Amino acid sequence: MDFEQIFGKPPETQASAPGRVNLLGEHTDYNDGFVLPTAIPQSTTVQLGLSSDSQHHFYSENLNEQVSISDINHTPSGFASYIFGCIELLQKAGHAIPSLCVYVKSSVPMGSGLSSSAALEVATLRALRQLLNLPIDDVEIAQFAQQAEIQYAGVQCGIMDQMASSLADTEHILFLDTRTLERRIMPLPENAEILVIDSGVPRTLATSGYNQRRAECEDAARSLGVKALRDITDVEVTEKLPEPLRRRARHVVTEDNRVLEVLQGVTSERFGELMNASHASLRDDYEVSVPALDTLVELLQKTPGVYGAKLTGAGFGGASVALVAVGEARSIATHVLEQYKQAGYSGQILVPSLELSDAA
Repeated sequence: MDFEQIFGKPPETQASAPGRVNLLGEHTDYNDGFVLPTAIPQSTTVQLGLSSDSQHHFYSENLNEQVSISDINHTPSGFASYIFGCIELLQKAGHAIPSLCVYVKSSVPMGSGLSSSAALEVATLRALRQLLNLPIDDVEIAQFAQQAEIQYAGVQCGIMDQMASSLADTEHILFLDTRTLERRIMPLPENAEILVIDSGVPRTLATSGYNQRRAECEDAARSLGVKALRDITDVEVTEKLPEPLRRRARHVVTEDNRVLEVLQGVTSERFGELMNASHASLRDDYEVSVPALDTLVELLQKTPGVYGAKLTGAGFGGASVALVAVGEARSIATHVLEQYKQAGYSGQILVPSLELSDAA
């Protein structure tokens, strides 16, 4: 199916946005902290046209699902909530948005922690900017996208995913200070490339412990008398907190410190060590890993040619990311996936790849 088959006319414009993988800085963005994401080859494309009636009509090619909206006071569920949120927020900001036909297709895996939702939001806002000549820049697009996810999808997310989808590329790392939005484009570590493998365990943030972790961090910050945990630089300060706040805060403080160390310049080997430490912290202090992810990460970490590996995204399932020697990603993935299968799990390589079949 395509736009014309669904809506009876060709689209008037379209825009795309990539998914992202995060190398360091997990669960630090809603703590005003520091992150190091990069874009992945897979992307989401949104095609737009004007509706012939007073309703919005949204169609997802991946889900083969169409949603029509006439009641603007009722937020739809599923994929449509992200699109609807973007439209509503633009209208509330004073931009006139007509009734629309929206067609979505994506190669970004859903439920793998690679920000399929942020890619959908950013692609939607980019397409609306083009169709209506809206005076919004890439940072404003990320900010609208973040609020769409918070207010209409129920995920109390930070802004990393949306900034990465709006501003990052696949050839560089995006350093982002999520409080000030100061950012810097950095090269990938020398003689290294990125490998992403899906654990085969899907997750949905709105029904995971994600919002609970954020609330625990906010409790910890209040107890320490700071605006956000980003304002704590000495990990010893977290020792005065009760459990589990102590461990949650310890993860955030040490994770920020790992990102800031990379910012000063490190070797691929040291970058890998920091990724390994990040996963251990996410597993033990933040408690967002699962047995399948731990197994996959451990297999990667002990494989020759791998500098380091960790879960990526919020956890509770999803994908792992590894920093590996240039040219070795596919052979490493084949070897690790064979061992992963022997351990009773099923996964698949997602990056490096441009093929839709790898992101099915």
